[in-house]
Amino acid sequence: MSRIPSKSDILDWISENPTLTAKRDIAKAFGIKGAARIDLKRVLKELEADGQLEKRKRSYQDPDRLPPVSVLQITGPDADGDLFAKPMEWHGEGIEPVVLVIPRASDPALAAGDRILARLTLVKAHDHNYEARLIRRIGSNPKRVLGIFRKTAEGGRIQPIDKGSDKEWQVAGDATHGARDGELVEAEQAGPKGRMGLPRARVVERLGDPSAAKAVSLIAIHQHGIPDRFPDDVIAEADRAKPATQKDREDLRDLPLITIDPSDARDHDDACYAQADDDPENTGGHIVWVAIADVAAYVTPGSALDREARNRGNSTYFPDRVVPMLPDRLSGDLCSLHEGVPRACIAVRMKLDADGNKLAHSFHRGLMRSPASLHYEEVQQAVDGTPNERCGPLLEPVLKPLYAAYEALVSARERRQPLELDLPERRIELDDDGKVISVNFKERLDAHRLIEEFMVLANVSAAETLMAKKIPLLFRVHEEPSPEKLDALRETARASGLNLAKGQVLKTSHLNRLLNDAAGLDEAELINMSTLRSMTQAYYAPQNLGHFGLALARYAHFTSPIRRYSDLIVHRALISAHGWGKDGLRPEDYDELEKVGQHISDTERRSMMAERDTVDRYMAAFLSERVGNEFTGRVSGIARFGVFVKLDETGADGLIPMRSIGREYFHFDAEAGTLMGADTGMMISLGQRAIVRLTEAAPVTGGIALELLSLDGDAIPQGRRSPAGRSPRRRSVKAKRKADKTKRKVKRSRR
Repeated sequence: MSRIPSKSDILDWISENPTLTAKRDIAKAFGIKGAARIDLKRVLKELEADGQLEKRKRSYQDPDRLPPVSVLQITGPDADGDLFAKPMEWHGEGIEPVVLVIPRASDPALAAGDRILARLTLVKAHDHNYEARLIRRIGSNPKRVLGIFRKTAEGGRIQPIDKGSDKEWQVAGDATHGARDGELVEAEQAGPKGRMGLPRARVVERLGDPSAAKAVSLIAIHQHGIPDRFPDDVIAEADRAKPATQKDREDLRDLPLITIDPSDARDHDDACYAQADDDPENTGGHIVWVAIADVAAYVTPGSALDREARNRGNSTYFPDRVVPMLPDRLSGDLCSLHEGVPRACIAVRMKLDADGNKLAHSFHRGLMRSPASLHYEEVQQAVDGTPNERCGPLLEPVLKPLYAAYEALVSARERRQPLELDLPERRIELDDDGKVISVNFKERLDAHRLIEEFMVLANVSAAETLMAKKIPLLFRVHEEPSPEKLDALRETARASGLNLAKGQVLKTSHLNRLLNDAAGLDEAELINMSTLRSMTQAYYAPQNLGHFGLALARYAHFTSPIRRYSDLIVHRALISAHGWGKDGLRPEDYDELEKVGQHISDTERRSMMAERDTVDRYMAAFLSERVGNEFTGRVSGIARFGVFVKLDETGADGLIPMRSIGREYFHFDAEAGTLMGADTGMMISLGQRAIVRLTEAAPVTGGIALELLSLDGDAIPQGRRSPAGRSPRRRSVKAKRKADKTKRKVKRSRR
């Protein structure tokens, strides 16, 4: 009978033979045949259960792996010219993985010994385990410029698009990357500027026509002044950062804290885990853990990283790119809770009763290792009965307890009554060239709501702890609507046959009742949009004024420190409150909170405007090939100069200019938000159904022009219009105003 190898023998074999990890390979290596294979299978299962191996389809591998963004050292090309690298940080017990670097034409030349930051993809090849794409060379941070390429006999020049920049860049003939005259290009500095002449650059990306889709977000970044290049000292500081160790941290690596994010997420701020509470006095209760990346361990007060993060305020997200608050070394690597990698975190443990009420909570500074990075759709499918191979092993021990805790929180949410707006979010899908291939509305899953509820609970816990310990912080403030906006909402509701009570202290439950009454009616979208417009904009401040929309008395942002500076402030406050180290909030920082809150509120609005302008341009580019087509929509806005219609298919807003509506003069009532035809009496108001024709879509500006064909199923009546194009009624109105003005002058002269 064949001898069954020991567990250590098997682990040694797998470490030495990373490409021969199937059960068949292991059996062959140890000469195991026949019935002895059953015993081998049992040993492998035990190793898998102990967490020392992970089964992937039919092979066993070391569970530790490299994060998607890693620092590598080039080991040099092989005999075939392929460029290989090794990871600078490897936490696994097995053999160090081999990485093949896949260069792009625009990448700089790399030599043995160079350290690079790269994005990795796990592959199955006979001579390497990962493939890498260069992000940048460590220690190299060349200045970048966006501009129009102009071809010359020597190569070319770049005219920057930045406002106020009159300095051109010179491009050598072998550094144009094939750019054509008039193309928008992105280039980087190609060497020090000489004593005379223009600074030198090399083109790293051709973006084509400046009005093309691929250029849209870059133009928005520059137009809104969003910093998209990190200073040299910031990059150098990030490059010096090292992975956190367990020193002075709780070991949370045995907790199966999973991340659940969009499928295209590039960083992971938060992870969660839930289990039934075994306390006999809390029957049916839950223990919920939320772990957040410990960014404060790397971005310390007063450092270069801190100054730049405060300056940016937040990350800015576009359909095709992200402008991060922190460099890739942190945002995509050390501060991201990647699967299978030890990461520093600040976690909150929350005790809930069966009805979702929070009974207690505590904060912990720890070291975690997520067993899985999942996305919303696969988690929802698993809970709905069709788990994939990633979610299957996690369904019973991890996913179902998460959903059980979420169900308890749903009942608590229903009692709290936060504002329940129903406004679908658009998802723009791009191809590799940056062209819009589809516009869809994102599906809202319970998986999304689960994460939202856990994050809200963690944010509340942070605010409560800091208030109890009397530590200053930045609150997320959302004040109730102004009386004027509420009156406008009441008018809209009344015109729709609905009612919003007056003469009482406004609560979100009153607005939810209005929204619920409108649900299923033609006016539902109008009421949702009007309710949203009545809201004030949230902001950051050291004063606690509550969060009206969430119906919470105490609220602070804690759960996204990779992308929001406000959350980093709260993390530092928690560090100070618990005495966890010297990287907390300093006494001299307290006086700055008001100014910091104002600044990051401004940067948040700046990002929102840039993101909105970008979406508008993408929508215009998407619709530009459909000029002349008819669309259905709903009147979403009325102004003195025209009518806005939101298209059903894409959610895009287009303008019907006043001059193109019928052949009559329209009276604009700003208070009622209506237009009334002077001849026909036709009334145009918010929420009406419309059929329109697309007459113009301008990708450069994002403008969409429409022609109104029908309103609520009725064709547009044609009023009288004089040969000169001016309505007789309009002339009579102007004549009356002139007569009234003359009469007032006469009265004043006789006094």
